[in-house]
Amino acid sequence: MTTIIDKDSLPYRPCVGIALFNKDGLVFVGQRIDTPGAWQMPQGGIDEGEDIEAAALRELKEEIGTNKAEIIKIADEKLTYDLPDELLGKLWNGQYRGQIQTWVAARFTGEDSDIDLTADDRPEFSSWQWVPLEKTIDLIVPFKTDAYRKVIDMFRSVMINI
Repeated sequence: MTTIIDKDSLPYRPCVGIALFNKDGLVFVGQRIDTPGAWQMPQGGIDEGEDIEAAALRELKEEIGTNKAEIIKIADEKLTYDLPDELLGKLWNGQYRGQIQTWVAARFTGEDSDIDLTADDRPEFSSWQWVPLEKTIDLIVPFKTDAYRKVIDMFRSVMINI
């Protein structure tokens, strides 16, 4: 028997997303281990009582093995996305309908050799690359398209100042 989940009754998971820019103005994207062919910028949950900058740097350390970065902008607007129906109940122990994200732009202060996708016990990415911010829209899963379009708009001016 299939359990029907009432999406509207579920809250959004608080999350931070990081547009990590290198010295050439390109952003980091990783290919998800659990969804081959799907790429995304680092992102993850915000722990209770954790501020945005601390969450962003922690997520970078967990997901890419380094937090050699300086935060240059925190977006004023929070973005949301809903999970597609087929993923409801499968992610985050079925507690959330999607995520409410605070995005930050950060300048990578390390070297490419500092990036280690296997540094954490539970790696999320199988490979990575630097890409133009606008290209991220073509690499992500479709249900995040609107959110990424807004991230591109919010951080377009940041690219100019890198």
